[in-house]
Amino acid sequence: MPPRAHYPVRMIGTRARAAVAVLAVGAALAGCDTGGADRPPADARPSATTTPGAATTAHVGATPSATGSATGPPAELRLAFAGDVHFTGRTRRLLDDPPTAFGPITSVLRDADLTLVNLETAVTSGGTAQPKRYQFRAPKAAYPALRAAGIDAVSLANNHTLDYGRVGLLDTLDAAAAANVPVFGAGRTADAAYAPWLTTVRGVRVAVLGMSQVHELAAQWKATDTRPGIAMAFDTDRAVAAVRAARDRADLVIVFMHWGIEGNPCPTGEMTSFARRLAGAGADIVVGAHAHTLLGDGWQGRTYVHYGLGNFLWYAGSRSTDSGVLRLTVRGRAVTRTEFLPATVSGSGQPVLVSGAARDRIEERVATARRCTGLAPKRP
Repeated sequence: MPPRAHYPVRMIGTRARAAVAVLAVGAALAGCDTGGADRPPADARPSATTTPGAATTAHVGATPSATGSATGPPAELRLAFAGDVHFTGRTRRLLDDPPTAFGPITSVLRDADLTLVNLETAVTSGGTAQPKRYQFRAPKAAYPALRAAGIDAVSLANNHTLDYGRVGLLDTLDAAAAANVPVFGAGRTADAAYAPWLTTVRGVRVAVLGMSQVHELAAQWKATDTRPGIAMAFDTDRAVAAVRAARDRADLVIVFMHWGIEGNPCPTGEMTSFARRLAGAGADIVVGAHAHTLLGDGWQGRTYVHYGLGNFLWYAGSRSTDSGVLRLTVRGRAVTRTEFLPATVSGSGQPVLVSGAARDRIEERVATARRCTGLAPKRP
């Protein structure tokens, strides 16, 4: 692995981005700014379309000098990823003021050119609770909160998006469209669920797909040609074909996975096997969540894989409060720098960056988890 870049925390929020359009996300966000003083308000950062598979333009000011050309080098992108997010219990109260829901870590999320998380909830007030131990749902204010935090798109490919059935899923999709928040990994049909979200960042065409490998209610929740649902990794042929199709349409292909065993810091054979299939199909970056604990990272050939980012904005101190933000620097298809910013899930449910002994402990935990990934420590 190349030397892990250490972007000093004091630099967060210093790379101001010019807004290329203005998008209002509702009165709750009007005139509010939760980022650094040198950053435009979140509602002045236009977002891409919410329709998977459509060509879009991200919020970055894509100027000729930033995008490169056919004869010049590809633009360098800074990407940020975080794990599971939902608004229930103590985090439901955070939506009383959506622009501040994520707290101080907002400046980290907004500093990247592209930021992605897993939205671990249905966004609905209707539907019927499904026969499972935990059911999560949130009001429509969840989407303005995500926008205000600088999150550009969210994965819905997880084991909670249909906690309130297909009615709840359709409400979730409709609310995302109304808020102009791009979602991926779920849809009204299988074609929509497996379709990538396409966006252009600094002239780089990026495709992002979401898939779930969680067995809970998988047969009932999978999207079909006639039924809304989520993209399941168990249909390996379709999943791999989706990545290959995205490869033909984009310069950079990212797959956001929901997989693993809760509480287990090591990937299963099912995960490692599928990661190899994704790499072979042309994925450049594979990032995962679900286990409620931090897992390790490394390289599967030329593909960067991080098996698990843990909880991020979370309702309870279950399993582990260790969290963080994964930051990647990418040029072309190559991840050239990686950094994990350790954080802890605080008493409010908000993730807060840590330093000193707490940071050292989490970094050691991630290093230990890296040993059982079977991944190469550096890109070939």
